[in-house]
Amino acid sequence: MSNKKKVMIKTYGCQMNEYDSQQMLSDLEGLDYLKTEDQQEADLILLNTCHIREKAAEKVYSELGRIKTLKEKNRNLKIGVTGCVAQAESTEIFKRQPAVDFVIGPQAYHKFPKIINELKKGKKELIETSFEAKEKFKKLKKGKTEAKSSAFITIQEGCDKFCTFCVVPYTRGKEVSRKKEDIVSEAETLVKKNVKEVILLGQNVNSYSSNGETLASLIEALSEIEKIERIRFMTSHPNDMTDELITIFGTNKKLMPFLHLPVQSGSDKILKLMNRKHTIKDYKQIISKLRNARDDICFSSDFIVGFPGETESDFEETLSLCEHVEFSQAYSFNYSSRPGTTASGREEIEDFKKKERLLRLQKLLETKQKAFLRNQLGKTVKVLFEKRGKNPNEYIGRSDYFYPVAVESNYEIIGEIKNVKVESCLKHSVKGCLLG
Repeated sequence: MSNKKKVMIKTYGCQMNEYDSQQMLSDLEGLDYLKTEDQQEADLILLNTCHIREKAAEKVYSELGRIKTLKEKNRNLKIGVTGCVAQAESTEIFKRQPAVDFVIGPQAYHKFPKIINELKKGKKELIETSFEAKEKFKKLKKGKTEAKSSAFITIQEGCDKFCTFCVVPYTRGKEVSRKKEDIVSEAETLVKKNVKEVILLGQNVNSYSSNGETLASLIEALSEIEKIERIRFMTSHPNDMTDELITIFGTNKKLMPFLHLPVQSGSDKILKLMNRKHTIKDYKQIISKLRNARDDICFSSDFIVGFPGETESDFEETLSLCEHVEFSQAYSFNYSSRPGTTASGREEIEDFKKKERLLRLQKLLETKQKAFLRNQLGKTVKVLFEKRGKNPNEYIGRSDYFYPVAVESNYEIIGEIKNVKVESCLKHSVKGCLLG
C-alpha cells in the first residue's frame, strides 16, 4: 500500500500558471505526493491564482471558504495559496482565511521543499513572496509536462512596461529571461516525449534577452531541433516587435503564421492614458510589416473596453482598428480597476456604457472571426491533433493558424500532424476530413 500523500492543484488564469502548476506538481512528486482531482481525498490543496481580472481575490476567498469545510473533517489537510493573488494579498490571506497554511508567490515555487519540511514540523502561516525569478529558472524541471503533442516552455517572466491598468509588474516583478541553453535543453527533453510543438511563454515574451540572445535567435536555435515541427510564442508587446523578429516569420517555416499581439485600444489618447508607449500608427505598421514578411499570417489581440476617460469617439476608433486589421480571433473585457495600479484611482465610466460598448465590440470581433473561418472552407490545412472529442472517433487539434479543427478518424491520430480539408464552420472552430 502506498504511503504517498495526495495533492490537488486548482489552476486559475493564463498558460504561465498552467506551466507553473505542472512544475509545482513535479516538485511535489519528488516529495512523495501523487496528483488527485478529488478534494475529498487530498492531503494538500493548492490554489494557483491569477490577479488580472476583477474580483479575482474574492473568488479565491470564496473557494477557500468551501475548502475550509474539508479541513474541519480532516485536520491533517494542508491548504496553500500560490500565484499572483498570493503575491498581492500576502499576509491578508491568513487574516481573512485562517485555514490557509502557507502562501507562495509566483517567483518562489522553487522553495516548495522548504515549505513542505516546515509543514511537517507543524508550522503554519508560512509565506514566500520574494521576487527571485532567476533562482526559480535554475530550479525548473526540464520537460516536466504531461504527455502531450504541444507543450509550454516559460522563457521569460515579469514586465517592465507598467501599463496603468496592469498588476503584473507588482505580482511577477521585473523582466527576467532564462538562459538559451536551458530552454533548448528543456525542448530536447520534451521531444523525447513526442512533443512536436513548443509554445514559448512570457508575460512579455518578445522582450526576451539573455546573454545577447533575442527571441528571434532563440527561435532559430529551437528550430534546429529536428523533431520540433512547430514553434509559437505568447504574449507579446508591440514595442518589442523588432524587425529581426518580424523577418523570421517569413524565413523560419517552423514558426507558425499566427501572432497574439495585444493592442488594448484603438485610440491614441487611451493608449497614452494606459501608458502603452505605442500609437495606433505604430501598431498598423507592425501588422503591415508582418504581412509583408508572410502574407498568410493572422492575428489575435486583447481589448479593454471602458477604460477611464474613454469617449464614444475613442471607442469608435477601436472598432475602426478591428475593421482594418480583421483579427482572426480576439479577447475583450470591460475595464476593471486593480488595486495598486495607477489607473485605480481614476473616475470610471458608467457600467451600462461599458457593457453596451463591449457587446458592440464583441459582435464585430465575432463577425471577423466567422469571416476568417469561412475563408478556410475548401482549403487544406495542417493540423496537430491533441485530444479526443466528445463524439466517438472524433479528434481535435489546431491548424497552423491556431483555430481548433475536428475530424472523424477510425485510427489513433493524437500527436500526429495531418492534412485536413476544411468542410464546415462552427462558431470558433471548423470541421474537416482527413486527407490520405
